[in-house]
Amino acid sequence: MFNILVVEDDNNSRRLTADVLEENGYVAVTACNGEKALEIMDNKHIDLVIADIMMPVMDGYAFTKMLRENGISIPIIMVTAKESISDKKQAFTIGADDYMVKPVDEEELLLRVSALLRRSQIANERRITVGGTTFSYDELTVSVNGSTSELPPKEFMLVYKLLSYPNKIFTRRQLIDEIWDMSSNSDERTVDVHINRLRERFKGNGDFEIVTVRGLGYKAVKKHE
Repeated sequence: MFNILVVEDDNNSRRLTADVLEENGYVAVTACNGEKALEIMDNKHIDLVIADIMMPVMDGYAFTKMLRENGISIPIIMVTAKESISDKKQAFTIGADDYMVKPVDEEELLLRVSALLRRSQIANERRITVGGTTFSYDELTVSVNGSTSELPPKEFMLVYKLLSYPNKIFTRRQLIDEIWDMSSNSDERTVDVHINRLRERFKGNGDFEIVTVRGLGYKAVKKHE
């Protein structure tokens, strides 16, 4: 059971969000502002936070900034009526993982919660297992049915990134920016070269494949859910 902290000063909104979460199998914990939320987190394990921005005492920005400055990497979804690009930029700059504008669609919120919890588990475990194939981030190794080998760093980061978000399409530019870093002189053909090496390396692997999405980029697809 995942504990989700709902930080919202409006009683009705806070109660509604908590009810939706609990109806879908989560444990909802509530707070009326960032200060109260911090008190709760001192005494209770929290897996994810859904926080409003505009709150008295301590708003969502200050709350998120304090968590990140203290090295707390818990996933945070900011929910707010503020929808300008500058508001979103500020939220992501201080460390929010996602941003939703009110009124929030309940189904979409649940999908985003599920996705962030899955990514958080991957980050904490620092390994991804797909069928009989396991990638270990700390060792840059892959184990296939008990046989372990080390991958070149860029190849490992590329396949690990794709498998962290199965079925999500990444453009070549996105992959260059994230894996080779934005200052890299590498061009998009570099990604194609590494993808081809990965395909050759995992040729015949029955657990996943890297699919080319014509005109867009690449995605990883699990063969067996």
